Amino acid sequence: MTAELVRGQNHPVSHSRVEVRVSAGTAVLALASLADEQGRLPGPGALAHPGAPAHAGVRIPGEPAERHTLAVDLDAVAPEVHRIAVLLVLPPGGPQDFGAVPPPHVVIAEQDGTEFASFAVAGLDTESALVTLELYRRQGAWKVRAVGQGYAGGLTALLADGGLPAPDAAALADEALRTAARTGGSDRSLASLPPHAQERDTAHHTAPQPPATAPEPPAPDPIPVSGIPYAGTPGPAPAEPADGRPAIDYAHPRRRRTTAEAPEPAPRPAAAPSDPDGPPVPVAGDAAGWSMDERLYNQVWGMFEDLARTVAAYRSAVDFADSRLDRELDEALSDPRHRLGGSGGDARETARARRDDLVAQARAVLDRDLAQLTAESEVVEPALPAAYARWDNPVWHGRNTPEEGPLALRLGNLSLPEQPGLKIPMLMRLPLERGLWIDNGRTGSEAAMTMDTDRLRRAAMDMAVAHAARLLAVHPADRFSVHVIDAAGAGSASLAPLVRAGVLAAPPAAGAAGVAETLARLTRRVDLVQMALRAGAPEDLPADLDPAEQLLIVHDFPHGFDDRAVTQLRYLADEGPAVGVHLLMVADRDEASAYGPLLDPLWRSLMRLSPVPDNHLADPWVQHAWTFEPDLPPQGSGVLDQALERVAQARGSGRP
Repeated sequence: MTAELVRGQNHPVSHSRVEVRVSAGTAVLALASLADEQGRLPGPGALAHPGAPAHAGVRIPGEPAERHTLAVDLDAVAPEVHRIAVLLVLPPGGPQDFGAVPPPHVVIAEQDGTEFASFAVAGLDTESALVTLELYRRQGAWKVRAVGQGYAGGLTALLADGGLPAPDAAALADEALRTAARTGGSDRSLASLPPHAQERDTAHHTAPQPPATAPEPPAPDPIPVSGIPYAGTPGPAPAEPADGRPAIDYAHPRRRRTTAEAPEPAPRPAAAPSDPDGPPVPVAGDAAGWSMDERLYNQVWGMFEDLARTVAAYRSAVDFADSRLDRELDEALSDPRHRLGGSGGDARETARARRDDLVAQARAVLDRDLAQLTAESEVVEPALPAAYARWDNPVWHGRNTPEEGPLALRLGNLSLPEQPGLKIPMLMRLPLERGLWIDNGRTGSEAAMTMDTDRLRRAAMDMAVAHAARLLAVHPADRFSVHVIDAAGAGSASLAPLVRAGVLAAPPAAGAAGVAETLARLTRRVDLVQMALRAGAPEDLPADLDPAEQLLIVHDFPHGFDDRAVTQLRYLADEGPAVGVHLLMVADRDEASAYGPLLDPLWRSLMRLSPVPDNHLADPWVQHAWTFEPDLPPQGSGVLDQALERVAQARGSGRP
């Protein structure tokens, strides 16, 4: 049976030799791009086009036509190639965009002609170049994914989006189209057209896709219910869902090392032998990266994306089945033959059976993917380093003080209702590029409204202390400092582990005087570091200035804050992250309502988290509502105290 894919859905490829058949309804140019594991094109040679139709394992047709067949031998593909994308481009002299022609249809078939997956690329408009689907490696096996991403900027924009410099992308697009015009015997040569007349001036993506891998993603980005997108990553923020739910940006910072400076990548773990007829055996660290921690980070992002897309495909199939059922029931009711002949009941039963069959097929595919992701999660979770691991992971017992800071920090878990037991770690990149806000108000979610106010406030402060303890434990000694403002002393019970271990930079600040002194000290640090950086002399800082990263926990804001303190807090939230001063607020926004819109920029600058399960976050691909759950030490466990004790011992021994 042929699987009818929708955008984002994937399907296993069980044969090494396959054919990609394209039917476009108008003459198109079929190309193929060969990208690395990050989805980047290494150079102009990574494009199979009429001037260079044959690459290792891939051969494309040489001229524009309505129908094409691309031959792919996956066993012969170069090992550095991880993604093979099938591209369609409208040549000059014909229709100018795909919105004016029938939707292209792509089929994947075995060598004997048996079709096993298809994809109709609908919903196109001004695009003149299109990524239809891609074959990609995943845990040692190949899969096919329906992409359907179009570019109004034409082939040049498509290649530039794949990582080629703009001049190289323009030259390669020009070469491919000119060669196609010659081989196709076109009466209208490209030379007679204005430069790149067949391409648009701006690149417009019909179905924006995030970077194909984590870490440059990818990475899974949460924030306030107010609907402000995560601003932690330079560049455009993920699209905000229509319902205002903030999108999760799971990308990690781009590595800026030059080739000469970069060490050799860590060797990839070898996969255990698997059944050729079964799914691949999952392996922890089976992703791109220069270290095992980065590989695991990227792998978590890949699991996050896979779960989002497979659930999107299932929900899309159910929606399609329901809409088709409604249409067929309407037709049965409006057909006089069914009303007069008594066959209306049979027609309705047939329509419902067709709907149930389609939903059952979609559910079977979903269950297969969920089983594979669950197996991968069971392998990955135990292998995570402390910064990414749950508090009940054995990695927290008997670990040494780290020698360098981590790439990211686990804030909690993400799940979807189709498989609530499958928890994807929610990782936030370090150093923190925006503050955190743990909402201890009862109006934040339905779960919060059912809790007693005191219990909710205690849970929020416990969550803040757990994050602070994790940050201290995963950084080298004396490389991370924690300050606390608890003006009314209401958080003393939760703060006891930090105070008892002696790992705070100073005792928790109480009262208005303590608030003013702490804010003045951190504001001074931000000012001095900024001035030193502007002067180009970051080493000329006062001797009394702590060079470590600073975290300020503010409990029960705005208690103890006057107008000056509020202004300083906003200043720290805006300017602090760039110079190593970070903010963790534990507050109820309603309690600060007296300030009106004055504090709106503060709340928007913070990433909102909930101390109770809440579905206030959305992914950047299909905008699912993900349930966030905080990750806390198990009740009655001493793991947090043990971690803090090791931090105190490392500082006392003078270890770095």
